[in-house]
Amino acid sequence: MSNIQGKVVIILGASSGIGEATTKKLAQEGAKLVIAARREDRLKALVETLPDAEISYAVADVTKKEEVQAVVELAVKKYGHVDVLYNNAGIMPTAPISEARFDEWRQVLDLNIMGVLNGIAAVLPVMKKQQSGQIIATDSILGHVVTPGYAVYCGTKFAVRAIMEGLRQEERENNIRSTLISPGMVDTELYTTVNDPATSNWIKENAKIPGVGLKASDVADAVAYAISTPDTVAVSEIMIRPTKQVL
Repeated sequence: MSNIQGKVVIILGASSGIGEATTKKLAQEGAKLVIAARREDRLKALVETLPDAEISYAVADVTKKEEVQAVVELAVKKYGHVDVLYNNAGIMPTAPISEARFDEWRQVLDLNIMGVLNGIAAVLPVMKKQQSGQIIATDSILGHVVTPGYAVYCGTKFAVRAIMEGLRQEERENNIRSTLISPGMVDTELYTTVNDPATSNWIKENAKIPGVGLKASDVADAVAYAISTPDTVAVSEIMIRPTKQVL
């Protein structure tokens, strides 16, 4: 029997890409799922592809803490506890700092950093009370290296690394594990959040090339591995690159 079977897992940012692939993977492994994202039509369609799964969905914007709290409350009401929270929502606008895109900066900070903190804050009281749990966040290889044009995005991902390591240290005595998933380029819709058309098109085309881009299911497999480990094992981070990636 899989160590994932029967676990109650919340996935935020579940409507496409890595979140969608992880939903399918964990459903296959027998998890009890509560998935959330902003696009209800995509959530409904995903649930309909998994007729044998134990799965519920809720519409939620991770930048709104009340909506994230409602997702956690839905899981607790239905199952009485939460084993795993996966913070997966994120965007990747790119531009040199000199362009001073203040609104864009605020958006990426709110989603990539506050979104993660909202998820952690909502589920932590539940996990502390039950003295167990695992919190996972999608980071990035760009949370480890910085490259021109991506400085603000990299900054948000470096911040997530720091937050998740602080979480590990603060909550280890409560048996709460934290895991970062740091992928390289992945073939998902993330390119649609890149405002520079040339960069967006380059990512869209190259991410589909095997060895240059990962499949979302490759990352989902890494998430499943982290969840499947015993409660006494904390997989702090998984870095997963396409074979041919330089950075």
